Amino acid sequence: SQSQSTLLSIFSQEYQKQIKRTHAKHHTAEAIETYYQRYLNGVMKNAAAPVLLELANEVDFAPSLMARIVLERFLQEKEQTIPSKTFINSMLRDPSQIPDGVLANQVYQCTVNDCCYGPLVDCIKHAIGHEHEVLLREMLLEKNLSFIAEDQLRAKGYDKTPDFILEVPVAVEGHIIHWIESKASFGDESSHQAYLQDQFWSYWNRFGPGLVIYWYGFIEELDCHRERGILLKDCFPTDVVTLRHSMA
Repeated sequence: SQSQSTLLSIFSQEYQKQIKRTHAKHHTAEAIETYYQRYLNGVMKNAAAPVLLELANEVDFAPSLMARIVLERFLQEKEQTIPSKTFINSMLRDPSQIPDGVLANQVYQCTVNDCCYGPLVDCIKHAIGHEHEVLLREMLLEKNLSFIAEDQLRAKGYDKTPDFILEVPVAVEGHIIHWIESKASFGDESSHQAYLQDQFWSYWNRFGPGLVIYWYGFIEELDCHRERGILLKDCFPTDVVTLRHSMA
């Protein structure tokens, strides 16, 4: 009964948890050297074959992260120094910068075939997040609610800010709301706990109670902080009560 977007969001979160659990074993000196030698042997036999992509799938590791390991090892050998993270990221975003045509093609194959990691996925996630913020802004304007957006708050010097602060609080399901945060993802236990710690309680401390919209749904049991001032929804609430309505 769930939408494709919700299922994809859940899959992505579970996949990332698995990669985090196994991340260390792929970054030992022995593993890195093994992957690099297997890459060299593979492209020597057939430079056009998706050597890195097949290797990543074989060892159950994200293709973009495998590409990063091999690229870093290649540059280390070529430059005789450890390349900076910025330098590596730049080449992953634009493989044409890689000074080896075969490796550039292998890295490109990995980034376009990775569903959960890499520069392409980062761009898609950023675009989807921005799209839902725009959607939320339009809904607030439609309801004639006065708000201050995150970019305006940042300009005023705030560091941690929700997406929208309501200049006049509203009530949703009997709870007062001062701010709204948009999350274009599924709210599972680990991501929600991380958001509570890093973001939501900070917003609550500074701006009072608020609403978090997980557009792709959330585990119902996580909506347990309503009395303390954090409300969870999977869509824009239809029963917003404004100060004007209350006075009327």
